Amino acid sequence: MKLVVFGLTITSSWGNGHATLWRALCKALVRRGHRIVFFEKDVPWYAGARDLDALPGVEIILYPDWDSVRPLAERHLADAGLGMVTSYCPDGIAASELVTHSPAETRVFYDLDTPVTLARLAAGEPVGYLPPQGLGAFDLVLSYTGGAALAQLRRLLGARRVAPLYGSVDPEAHRPTAPAPAYRADLSYLGTYAADRQASLEALLVRPARQLPERRFVIGGAQYPADFPWSDNIHFVRHLPPAEHPAFFSSARLTLNITRQAMAEMGYCPSGRLFEAAACGTLVLSDRWEGLEGFYAPGSEILVASTTEEAMAALTLEEGEVRRMAARARQRTLDEHTADRRARDLEAALALITAPAPGAMAEEV
Repeated sequence: MKLVVFGLTITSSWGNGHATLWRALCKALVRRGHRIVFFEKDVPWYAGARDLDALPGVEIILYPDWDSVRPLAERHLADAGLGMVTSYCPDGIAASELVTHSPAETRVFYDLDTPVTLARLAAGEPVGYLPPQGLGAFDLVLSYTGGAALAQLRRLLGARRVAPLYGSVDPEAHRPTAPAPAYRADLSYLGTYAADRQASLEALLVRPARQLPERRFVIGGAQYPADFPWSDNIHFVRHLPPAEHPAFFSSARLTLNITRQAMAEMGYCPSGRLFEAAACGTLVLSDRWEGLEGFYAPGSEILVASTTEEAMAALTLEEGEVRRMAARARQRTLDEHTADRRARDLEAALALITAPAPGAMAEEV
């Protein structure tokens, strides 16, 4: 099948989670015999931090503006098995109009940012990538978030058929690797600074660091403010390119996962970093959110904490148990959370579009 995608970016992983997801998913789809054409608007902030030029089996079309690329987009959609628009596509409204009126066999919208979309709708804010009339013109709406979000996409945006398509990991890119001294940690955390994650970060890492001065903690990310409450045993890595992520995760005894507020409130929205860390064989300490147990078993494959005391208890876990839990999580990741598995999920969702009852597509997990 030929898939034509209008997305945010696949060429630059700077400041977004879309590129890494698309690279892994495209590789998996190509392995399964599909061909992908990816349209990406050439914007300066991604052009200045581009870390992918080409991907086998994927035609990447960088364009300066919609009017100049529209004729080419029309030609590609004319023989497409699937036409897709994603959230945060800079020309999402125009692309949606084109896709939904195209001869493509199946027309799909993929919201990789469902909690943000729904939160903005609830606040009465404009959502620049959504068609004004909603999503009812698409044959299928995919969501990075499952659970109650699926019903809301139908109720608020008129989606006729909905299905979850969660994040994933490329096990060829994320796997156990040799530890790096600069990243060595009893507990690490990888994430751009976000005000809505700060309270959890302080409870689960900063305060344990102060109470355990003999332990080493590492934070990797960008945009941390000057008044961040650092301590002598919290070390900082300002920017970590994707190629360094496996070494970062593999160098820590435990690594912390903190979910953005909108995602945590919605539930059923695992971050890609969660799968990446588990695939690297590192035990994850996560905040709590609804649906987590559908991805990893708390206390067996993942540790969960809401308080400083729970985080400190995790840090004192016996080494053998840490390794056993990490191994179980890695195996579960390889079984259920790879890009190859998501490619099969996508194929299954497309196959069910002909189901007689639209509600048959809605699932909780």
